[in-house]
Amino acid sequence: MVVTSRFYLITGAGSGIGRATALRFSKQLDAHLILVGRNADALEATRKQCENVSQHFVCSMDIRDRAAWQLLWQKLGGEQLNLCGVFANAGEGGENHYGDNRWSEIIDINLNGTYTTIMECLPYLKKSSDVVRHVLITSSCLARFGVPRYSAYCTSKTGLLGLTRSLALEFAEDQILVNAICPGWVDTEMASASMGRLASHQNKAIDIVRSEQAAMVPLQRISNPDEIAALVEFLFRGGQRSMTGQAIDINNGSYMS
Repeated sequence: MVVTSRFYLITGAGSGIGRATALRFSKQLDAHLILVGRNADALEATRKQCENVSQHFVCSMDIRDRAAWQLLWQKLGGEQLNLCGVFANAGEGGENHYGDNRWSEIIDINLNGTYTTIMECLPYLKKSSDVVRHVLITSSCLARFGVPRYSAYCTSKTGLLGLTRSLALEFAEDQILVNAICPGWVDTEMASASMGRLASHQNKAIDIVRSEQAAMVPLQRISNPDEIAALVEFLFRGGQRSMTGQAIDINNGSYMS
């Protein structure tokens, strides 16, 4: 049996949702993963945890750097890549305050970095032999409602929903589906850091804050990364061809449209 190699690029693959998605995808014999992020050691740790380790590639880079993208394609022999899916998952979280540089940094990474990622991948998606190709953007439930001190994060994640709709129309003629996911609290390092800051503001233990945050949503729980990865796998590999331009809420009921 001849197995056609399918390449999937995942940014933010060194931890959390990106790592969980890589581990899930790696169980498929035809899946070759391109794992992108800033921390080379974390990316290599993800790769080593994957199945079929030799099929996967690691690239430590700044997703905003167009030259770095060009170098990546050269190293991978881009003309021969059957790039079937791009999971634009990398992002920057945390608070910002007027006068610091966090506003610009968060907006630049989350919006400009995601846009650059997708556009640098587009020529290779168009060349793919698959009938349908996929782009998935990680937004957030904070694109649905605001929280104090997170104005840059909320703004950037809301902007990603506009990007999703625009690119879905732009890429439709090439049968490239573009969607976004809007997770709520997920048990990741970024979430733990956010809860730590919240605990500090409220002068509470982080375990108390975690329990309180879980209790505020209808299902009274926090998602685990593999749940989100399962949704990504369905969107990319589940055979659906009709969903594009959508923002999919996966947040234990914290927002219901």
